[in-house]
Amino acid sequence: MVLSVNELVQQWKQATESDEIDMLNEMARLTARVIGRSIFGDSTSDEEAAQVVQGFTEYQRHVEQLDLADSLGLPFLRYFRNPLRTRKTQKAGEQVHKVIDEIIERCSKNPDDDKFNLISMFLTGNTGPLGKDHACPLDSTASRNEAIVMFMAGHETTANSLAWAWYLLDKYPEAMKKVQQEVDDVLEGRLPTLDDIDNFPYTRAVFEESMRLYPPVPLLSRQARHADQVDGVSIEKDAIILVVPWLLHRHELFWDEPEAFKPERFLPGAARPDKFTYIPFSVGHRVCLGKRFGLVEGITCLAMVAQSFTPRLLESHSVEIECRLTLRPKDGLPMKLVGRP
Repeated sequence: MVLSVNELVQQWKQATESDEIDMLNEMARLTARVIGRSIFGDSTSDEEAAQVVQGFTEYQRHVEQLDLADSLGLPFLRYFRNPLRTRKTQKAGEQVHKVIDEIIERCSKNPDDDKFNLISMFLTGNTGPLGKDHACPLDSTASRNEAIVMFMAGHETTANSLAWAWYLLDKYPEAMKKVQQEVDDVLEGRLPTLDDIDNFPYTRAVFEESMRLYPPVPLLSRQARHADQVDGVSIEKDAIILVVPWLLHRHELFWDEPEAFKPERFLPGAARPDKFTYIPFSVGHRVCLGKRFGLVEGITCLAMVAQSFTPRLLESHSVEIECRLTLRPKDGLPMKLVGRP
């Protein structure tokens, strides 16, 4: 992970401060490189990772965000869907499947290569603490599906959260200074290691507060398996239930100054929010499997970029929110990377 981040940091250092970059795209490049190597191994090319990223992007652009047929309980509405949009969505999904299937085939033919990656572990079943005698291998389709979930958790959502963090740090320069001071004190100019993560409490607090204000997935849907009641409200079997992190994270009943950027909420010693009111990774049995990975990835990326740069948003750009499957800055996040002495 650290090497992947450092490669891009070195590329950015070669640019001049007058060069404008889209921080959203750059964070997507960075997280795609990190998660691509973690899931698929070092032999996976940047081109393959880029193809997966492009497929996800196209899928989000064309997928139906609100299925009226299911939401209204009117199945006949499925016949009125836009066939061109449906085909574009299918094509994007096929692109992602094709690239990952090719990587899985390569791993299957060369089981000794890149053995320390998730795909190989899925295929061999050596994912638990009991060893090979208790292995439970997955077939190619199941391995691909697990890889897609992990890729989304470690790429799209993390990239968006990082972009929002840089946006907020630019708006609150004192918070930026605190992050950089913490990074300087801990690292003293060297690259971080996994052991350093717990030594970045303020950097972590910035990342968590960014996810509070701009939750990676602002709307979660669940389907009731059985009829039930929630706070006196009757829930029918198979009903679609919406949980909205965007509202929970900004609700005045649960947060002091809910619209304010206050990383101090998440510092050690501060009262932690109820686990059902702060859910950037969902909660319960369906909590995101990549939660720990995403936190470590986000903290590491913030620390290493802040170690070398102070990103500044272009004054001419007005940031707007775009909500698809995930929450992202509309039209990107144009910034300049001001080098640190």
